[in-house]
Amino acid sequence: MQSLLAVDFGEIFGKLYQSMGFVQGNWQNYVMLLISFVLMYLAVVKKFEPMLLLPIAFGMFLINIPGAENVLWGTYPEGETSYDKVENRGLLWYLYFGVDKVIYPPLIFLGIGAMTDFGPLIANPKSMLIGAGAQLGIFVAFILASALGIFSVAAAAAIAIIGGADGPTAILVTSRLASDYVPQIAIAAYSYMALIPIIQKPLMRLLTTKKERAIRMKPLRQVSKLEKILFPIIVTLVVGIILPDSIALLGMLMLGNLFKESGVVDRLSTQAQNGLMNTITIFLGIAVGCKAKGEIFLHYKTLAIIGIGLFAFIIGTIGGLLVAKIMCKVTKGKINPLIGSAGVSAVPMAARISEDVGREYDPQNHLLMHAMGPNVAGVIGSAIAAGVLLACFGGYVDGTAPEAVSAILATIA
Repeated sequence: MQSLLAVDFGEIFGKLYQSMGFVQGNWQNYVMLLISFVLMYLAVVKKFEPMLLLPIAFGMFLINIPGAENVLWGTYPEGETSYDKVENRGLLWYLYFGVDKVIYPPLIFLGIGAMTDFGPLIANPKSMLIGAGAQLGIFVAFILASALGIFSVAAAAAIAIIGGADGPTAILVTSRLASDYVPQIAIAAYSYMALIPIIQKPLMRLLTTKKERAIRMKPLRQVSKLEKILFPIIVTLVVGIILPDSIALLGMLMLGNLFKESGVVDRLSTQAQNGLMNTITIFLGIAVGCKAKGEIFLHYKTLAIIGIGLFAFIIGTIGGLLVAKIMCKVTKGKINPLIGSAGVSAVPMAARISEDVGREYDPQNHLLMHAMGPNVAGVIGSAIAAGVLLACFGGYVDGTAPEAVSAILATIA
């Protein structure tokens, strides 16, 4: 047995000192820790999308503790940066597997579908037009991001999806098109979803008149159980045949809804809404946050992503409001334009904002169920928009876009 006197305590304490976080850390780590504290404050105190913002913030907090990355994520061989080359893999590497392989977002959509009532959309199919109009922000933001010249076309498409106001969709598209930007785009998407009341209310007041805000809409017709069961099957079939790239999200959304509406698999529906949804939400949030490392996140491109994302969200809201105003004119005042802001897919918060603003001008005016039609249409619309972007730019490799897409971009330019 080696004598204790023969142990080089100087070497031992030297190794201990070198392993300490404050020796390994840099200024980016500490800035990101401060940002994580701000996000935790917004989630806990201000209650801004706490279900996802809190785990995202804590994942960011964990990975930026100096020296923690090698333990929580793993180590890269010298000269390697590939996700698949990580050695001594830690907990966060395994959690991020569900993001990297695009597993979590469709499962989130399964839970959303099980909690969604498509009845208002079925009762008023015209509200699908509003949901489509609200996707305008995605395509305007794509053109803007491409025009800046600092992002690849695929990255511009990933950034643009922030305008859909749908976190899981943004993560799925970004994971496939521009995986390096997952944390920036995910955090921007969820932040703007949380800020819906602040962003949307001024736009709603600006683009509608007092008379329009006071319009009372007729009660929606009763939707039969058969219609609710057939709806997810028909939508999946039609959209899937036309745009297969959207089927991962849309198919899971409609499966969850079929669980709910069929009434024969209550246990599956309950599990999708609660246990599965909550578990995946935790994994997704921590996994996204753990990629927000200082040297990656603190970059001028992050500021550009945040700015373009806000612009996309604003344009999406405006697009929905303008379509609703046109429908109001066409129907001679039967549609309250305030429901147009609910065309973004932040369910059900955007619909609640339509209700809140409407009741400011007429306390007896209830727009919630009418706004839910465009709101769930926005969920479908964002999934379809994601499919379009994936179909167009999924083959974008090494600066070379598919020939058809190159022709479209040349026309835009």
